[in-house]
Amino acid sequence: MSKIVVVGSYVVDLMSRTPHLPKPGETVLGGPFQMGPGGKGGNQATAAARSGSEVTFVTKLGDDLFGRDALRHFNAENINTQYIKVDPNQTTGVALIEVDDQSENSIVVALGACGTLTETEVLEVEDKVKEADIALLQLETSIEAIVTTVKLAAKYEVPVILNPAPFQEFPRELLNDVAYITPNETEAYELSGVEVTDEQTALAASKKLFGMGVGTVIITMGKQGAFVYTGGEQGKLVSGYKVEAIDTTGAGDAFNGGFAHALSIGKTLDEAITYANAVAALSVTKIGTAPAMPYKHEVEAFLEQYRALN
Repeated sequence: MSKIVVVGSYVVDLMSRTPHLPKPGETVLGGPFQMGPGGKGGNQATAAARSGSEVTFVTKLGDDLFGRDALRHFNAENINTQYIKVDPNQTTGVALIEVDDQSENSIVVALGACGTLTETEVLEVEDKVKEADIALLQLETSIEAIVTTVKLAAKYEVPVILNPAPFQEFPRELLNDVAYITPNETEAYELSGVEVTDEQTALAASKKLFGMGVGTVIITMGKQGAFVYTGGEQGKLVSGYKVEAIDTTGAGDAFNGGFAHALSIGKTLDEAITYANAVAALSVTKIGTAPAMPYKHEVEAFLEQYRALN
């Protein structure tokens, strides 16, 4: 079985539907309300585990109701929780999510405990990183934890996938030890200074990121799919799938978890992106983030049906 170490965030999602996203100072009547496990790290760990990988998740929780719910979720998903820390002096992270009638979302994240993950706490997972096929990271935790994980992975030549979301500044020299970077259009702009709107601008942004030392650049572009660049004059857009979206929250996390799994079992780059696009497409057909991540049999059935129709 493939082995993936995910280091990142856990927050509980507090989500409500709303006819439209509120303007400054506006109160909008919404509903229904839904609460569930989330956070980019937790979502990606869940997506990879449901695809069939053996996942070790490293994060920090508060000693509270939300933290206990998180541990129940990860244990139910057969995710290794040995390196999930509980801090009695911190609260578990929370995400306040609004989703409108067009399935667009607005999110405020209070990281709480997972934002204080330390170098010492990450170093405890060294043995798991050493035997991992992939290390998967986001920017929704402390930079200290991110730097430590990248250095550990480099020590054992374990490929790193960095999903630079939500964007915050980090030491750019880390990119020399990143095998795959997976920004969306906004994050690609923050990193490269190039506004990504189409294939040509995605290529320009990708070339800048590649020049920073990254092995492979993958810019996720929503319904359009994912733009892939590995060097040279051209990249390639791997098309996404058309589905009826109910809630797009967590689609990027679904992509990254699925991508990590597919790479870890030996799929080619194009095959891994195709699989990841399918995981992301299926995730937006359900409400929520971690609970919306599809299982392996659902992804395989979806891909088989798509091939049969095309």
